[in-house]
Amino acid sequence: MSMTSDWAIETVGLSKTFGSRLAVEDLTLQVPRGEVLAFLGPNGAGKTTTTRILAGMIAPSGGRATVSGLEVDRQPELLHERIGLLTETPGFYEWMSARDNLLFFARFYPIPAQENVDRLLHSMDLWDRRNDRVGSFSKGMKQRLALARAMLHAPEVLFLDEPTAGLDPEAARDVRALIGQLQEEGRTIFLCSHNLEEAEELADRIALFRTRLVALDSPAALRVRLFRRTLLVELENPCLMLLEAAQRVSGVQDVSLDGNRLTVHLLDFERDRPLLVSALVEEGAAIRSVFEEQHSLEEIYLSLLADEPNKLAPVVDKERRKR
Repeated sequence: MSMTSDWAIETVGLSKTFGSRLAVEDLTLQVPRGEVLAFLGPNGAGKTTTTRILAGMIAPSGGRATVSGLEVDRQPELLHERIGLLTETPGFYEWMSARDNLLFFARFYPIPAQENVDRLLHSMDLWDRRNDRVGSFSKGMKQRLALARAMLHAPEVLFLDEPTAGLDPEAARDVRALIGQLQEEGRTIFLCSHNLEEAEELADRIALFRTRLVALDSPAALRVRLFRRTLLVELENPCLMLLEAAQRVSGVQDVSLDGNRLTVHLLDFERDRPLLVSALVEEGAAIRSVFEEQHSLEEIYLSLLADEPNKLAPVVDKERRKR
């Protein structure tokens, strides 16, 4: 497969071994510009290793990768001018002020250091604490400062490793809001996270990874693939007569009654749903609510990992694959 600069991130057959241990196996992946991709997997799955390769910190053992059009193992210095990296445990000079820390790191780039630093301190809501020692900062403030450091040179691609790990709910919310702002600016974001709700809130697509790519698609598309669409009908007057009325609807594949709830699988969900509701009402049903069963990203995650590697072939969304 040839590689192009059309993608913010592209890998072909990427692999990495440490001695006899295989950390990354044959990863082929394309991330379009401006997308937020959540890179999910259990501990030890190779997520951090993959991120370090893409950030030009370690060389792959095989395959190729480009980020922002640059070969990651051939042009690391130029690559570092185009990417931003937020590690799980960002380090600062704790005896220095927030502003002096950012100025120190800003001088590594050909940028107007003071202007960029002051702008980011304002945008990260740290301006009033700019002269305070970083050692006095809370974890949430340090994380916002780390995001500011990653954004000093206005990178095209951001690699974020567990950006809200260990934060209290309010600080985590603030960091997620900042990530949302970066997405709105058109940044490409490669997000490693164990927080599945956060991944679903922020990401356009989910990549599930365990040494190799297990699945890649939007959460909605993965739900459709893994779970049958299920209609739930809450009844005021559940009875066997209503169950039999539902069974007579031509598009109903199967139906069950548990307490006051009918659980129904339909042949054509959009076409048959109104037919089912009409049939129940004609039979005298008093309907409280009609809604589709929703499966969480956690259910998707656990289902995919349970099937991998013996049952599930890697899944890549068809539209992206054709491009």
